[in-house]
Amino acid sequence: MKLLYRILLIFLLLVTAAAAIKWWQDGERIAHAQTLGWYQLPREATNLLPAPETTKDAVVAVLAAPTYGWRGYFAVHPWLVYKRAGETTYTRHEVIGWGRTNVVRRNHARADGQWYGATPKLLVLHRGPVAENMIPDIERAIASYPYAQTYRSYPGPNSNTFLAHIGRSVPALDLDLPPTAIGKDYRPLDDPFGSPPSGRGIQLSLEGLLGLIASPQEGFEFNLLGLGVGVDFNCPALRLPFVGRLGFDGTIAHNGCRDVYSITEVEAS
Repeated sequence: MKLLYRILLIFLLLVTAAAAIKWWQDGERIAHAQTLGWYQLPREATNLLPAPETTKDAVVAVLAAPTYGWRGYFAVHPWLVYKRAGETTYTRHEVIGWGRTNVVRRNHARADGQWYGATPKLLVLHRGPVAENMIPDIERAIASYPYAQTYRSYPGPNSNTFLAHIGRSVPALDLDLPPTAIGKDYRPLDDPFGSPPSGRGIQLSLEGLLGLIASPQEGFEFNLLGLGVGVDFNCPALRLPFVGRLGFDGTIAHNGCRDVYSITEVEAS
């Protein structure tokens, strides 16, 4: 029992520290966004993606941005975009819980646009034949998403559950969703074992409320009530709620590890 108490104490200390970092870095922006209202917040392009008009290669990318309002302290909203070789526009897919019965949306917004005032981060970027070859598998994964008629912001299924489903179905995507992607760990009670969102390793999860990931991509991550704490050994980093990754960012495919200790980048992780 003493060991369990110590583990819980360490977990609470890490969660508290991560919450303080998030509030310090992003509290003013979130509060300002709430005073404006969602309809006044910018949705402008961020130029994070290669310009489709001048890029002949196929492109596949995953982006994520803090969600609107107070939920931005806790969670991100992700989406996937792609274009085949020779196409001059991107196709965007994501899950949005308002507006209609089918929650899977196509081309709801600009491919790399701000998400209600929040600038997205590029989680994955593939170009060329590798991207071209995985697009059919991605389209099959989108079509097979089992919760297209169901949405629950917490603990899922939600927009992060959707991207996790695609990642599991297409391991070549090399998707590593951050701990702030609440809903990525959602699994029904009758199917608690499987692959983590990267499609590599093992995961145990009880509806995203209690679980564990062990993976060469994500490292080790413990989830309690949707809050993930862990360590990534591949690109060394702490995986923390509220903050995301604190250390090195290795989520962009084939780009190695990038230092994200700086204040401006920790929030976006």
